Amino acid sequence: MTNTQLTLVQIDNYGPWTVTPEPRREMDLQTLQSRLFADIAQFVGYRGGYAFFTRFDNMVAVTNGLDAADHELLQESMGNRYPVTLSLGVGVDPNPAVALERATEGLQGAGSAQDGDRREVLVGEPIDDGSDDVSIAHFDVNDATEKYTDRLNEFDSFIQIEQGYATLMRYLREEHGGLSFFVGGDNIIAVTPEMTSDDYRNAIDHVEEAVGVDLKVGVGRGASAHEAGMAAKHALEECRHRGTAVERGDVTADGDGE
Repeated sequence: MTNTQLTLVQIDNYGPWTVTPEPRREMDLQTLQSRLFADIAQFVGYRGGYAFFTRFDNMVAVTNGLDAADHELLQESMGNRYPVTLSLGVGVDPNPAVALERATEGLQGAGSAQDGDRREVLVGEPIDDGSDDVSIAHFDVNDATEKYTDRLNEFDSFIQIEQGYATLMRYLREEHGGLSFFVGGDNIIAVTPEMTSDDYRNAIDHVEEAVGVDLKVGVGRGASAHEAGMAAKHALEECRHRGTAVERGDVTADGDGE
C-alpha cells in the first residue's frame, strides 16, 4: 500500500520582507528563491526525497524516509544561510492531496504566512516505521523536440507544454488526488495514490483530447521518492523502447505493464 508523506515548505513572512524597508530588486529576489530551492532540493534529495518549487515562497517535498530530526535540521541549515526562515508542515495519507491538505492545515493553524511572529514552525508527525511505499509517475511528452522545440519559437513551445501540464495537473488532482509538478523540458512528475494502468491511460487520453498534447508515463514505487522515481524513469525508458503509453516499474495488483 502506498502512504505518501508530504512536507509543505513555507517561507516565513516573505511577502512583507520583500518590500521592507523598501521594495527589493526583482532579480535579487529571483536569485534568492532559486538558490533556496536548490539547497532545499539538495538537502531533501540527499535523504531520498523529492522537492518541487511550486510558487517558490511555498514548496512541496515528498519526504518519505525523513523524520522530525531531518526537518529540524533543514530549518536550522537554511536559517543559517539565508535572511529568511522556513516553517514546515508534514502530512501523511495514502492520497497525496489529503496528505498535503493535512500539512497545510497544520501550518495555517500555527499562524498566517505573513505573520511576523511566526518563525520556524514544525507541525505534523512523519511516518514512524518507513514500511510504506510511495508512488511516483514520470510523464513525458511524445516527440516534443520534433513537434515543438525544432518547429516553434520557445514561448509557443512553452505554451504547448504548459497546457499539457495544466490539464494533467487538474485531472489527476480532481480524479485521483494525485499531485503533478512540472520539472523542466517536457517532463512532469506526479506523486500518486494507488492507480491502475487504465487510470493512467485515461489521464493521458484526457490530456490528448483536451489540448492535443500526447504523453507517455513510467510509474514506480519504492520506500522513498528517489527509489520510486528511479523505477519510474526506467519504466519510462521502456515506454520509449516498446512504443507504449504506460509502463510500470513495480509489481501491481492489476498485473498490466503495457
